[in-house]
Amino acid sequence: MKVFLLFIPKLLRKVYFCTMPRRERNKFVKRGEVLELKIESYAFGGKGIARIHKEEGSFVLFVPNTLPGQTVSARVVKSKKSYAECKLIDILEMSPDEIALDYQEIPGAPYIQLPVEKQHDYKYTSTMDLFKKIGKVPNIEDLFDEFVFSPNLFHNRNKMEYSFSAIGYDHAKKTDVDEFTLGFKRRGVWWIGENLDKDSGIFDKALESQLRDIRNYCEDTGLSPWHAPKREGFFRYLVVRKSFKTNELLFNLVTTSKGLDRFNLDQFANYLVSLFGERVAGFLHTINDEQGDRTIATSGSIKLIYGNDKIVEELLGLNFEISMKSFFQTNPKSAEKLYSKVIDYALQNKDAVDNSIVLDLFCGTGTIGQIIASRATNANIVGVDIIESAIEDARKNALRNNIEGVEFYTADVGKFLNTHPQFQDKIRTIILDPARSGIAPKTLKKIINLNAERMVYVSCNPATQARDTETIMNAGFKLKKISLVDQFPHTAHIETVVLFEK
Repeated sequence: MKVFLLFIPKLLRKVYFCTMPRRERNKFVKRGEVLELKIESYAFGGKGIARIHKEEGSFVLFVPNTLPGQTVSARVVKSKKSYAECKLIDILEMSPDEIALDYQEIPGAPYIQLPVEKQHDYKYTSTMDLFKKIGKVPNIEDLFDEFVFSPNLFHNRNKMEYSFSAIGYDHAKKTDVDEFTLGFKRRGVWWIGENLDKDSGIFDKALESQLRDIRNYCEDTGLSPWHAPKREGFFRYLVVRKSFKTNELLFNLVTTSKGLDRFNLDQFANYLVSLFGERVAGFLHTINDEQGDRTIATSGSIKLIYGNDKIVEELLGLNFEISMKSFFQTNPKSAEKLYSKVIDYALQNKDAVDNSIVLDLFCGTGTIGQIIASRATNANIVGVDIIESAIEDARKNALRNNIEGVEFYTADVGKFLNTHPQFQDKIRTIILDPARSGIAPKTLKKIINLNAERMVYVSCNPATQARDTETIMNAGFKLKKISLVDQFPHTAHIETVVLFEK
């Protein structure tokens, strides 16, 4: 039927579908409609809740990255019978709770003007509600241990990706304009960029205060920035990593190959050094001719132009080498607090770790496992992750830190548990730190069947962790403690650390 319909003229297709019974639609909004809404309450994940009241009743609309008390402009992107999901376009009126700050507003920090105490209240309440409703833990507040604050509320990130765009935005006329921009994508749209003209309060103040100069340098070359709708242009991204240990900066300029013969990479490296001096640890250049919106292309190349291709960061006394491609916690000072809480839970009964096997699943660069190994006695830490480059970094960092008793494997977690039966019934503690999607049901079942006494589950998405919690508790574990760690101030994100014991 679908193939046949392709050959029916468009007008006849319209007539055909008009004769078919339609799914009942809501009587309040239509997909694509732009609305002015008053945000009334807050749901997990930073979704503000607005309501439309008519004679037919009340209708709920969810608008991400909004706060109670704000008046916003939002576009309906999904319309259901009982609710709609919207995309935020503009904040028309601030919440009474917000305070003005001397930072440029950016999409990546939607709540920067909300006092941090209020941010924490929203995060705590919405997370506890998740564990009650999804995790089926009605007494979750009684098990709450600690809300761990980020040591640095501002300028806490160690990595930022700035986008080039050939389309800017005129705030006075409220329309897009042809303009060379370097900054961030405009909220709610993928084809418009907005210049970052001053400190955002999130990354390095000195760098962001001079981003305008870098933009002017690139514009003066006569080469064009990326035009997203046309999928053409030369400049695409400027990615910067920062080491809080050394205060060094590692730069990566991402361009297409078309026009590269007219751009002097060595001169650009010298220009960066003229701006930031010895802080420039290195400068890399990436060619990305793919049409997809990614900084690192699968078919592209990356080349070191100046200095070193890595910087070193310190966490809890251990040093970690970070490349441009490495995964590393974006708020390292808060990451120290996060890992300290994980270690605290793992070592609640130190006898269960000493002289035993600790399985560190979804281990990334092996940070948690190495810290446990440095604090335990004769423990054998086994780290597993599917990303080969992360495991390579983990092995190098273990050598750098003279950590013994650790071994790392590149493998899918679920398959690893099948191919290494020697660990069955020998593991007393398991560390879990999965991706936002949580743990696949089959893999979680295999993990549970390892018969460990204790599991410490770290999550950047409490919704999937709450889902997995019900499965873990049904398998005979008790949720003993839960802590919240604010890794990402001024956003809706929160990390959770949960201790399960048999």
